[in-house]
Amino acid sequence: MIKSIAHASFLVEDLDVSLRFYCDVLQLPLNPDRPEFAYDGAWLDIADTGQMIHLMVLPNPDSLEGRPAHGGRDRHLALVVDDLEALGERLEAAGYEFSRSKSGRAAFFCRDPDGNALEFAEDFTPKPIEK
Repeated sequence: MIKSIAHASFLVEDLDVSLRFYCDVLQLPLNPDRPEFAYDGAWLDIADTGQMIHLMVLPNPDSLEGRPAHGGRDRHLALVVDDLEALGERLEAAGYEFSRSKSGRAAFFCRDPDGNALEFAEDFTPKPIEK
């Protein structure tokens, strides 16, 4: 019944700071078609998939204290990328830390300026479990 994910939403405090991360570092294009809401925010397109990330400038009801250092052990959004190492270089150049997957997969995790966790990999095809 479910065919795809339309969007994922993140709560952010400072839209300009978030847009620098998502648009400049992650290179996601800003979608200009966001309607007027009672709060500020932005829509970001994920390639030509019709999928988006919605940034919403609203108070965050979740504490950022006590969150796992490794984003893979927290709520996160997983994104497929063309070149994982190139993204890692862009994150490092912009001052964002990331951690490699604890499973040994070619993937890593980082947090956006508001502590939202993101996972990046070139391939998310499940591997068969060896017995």
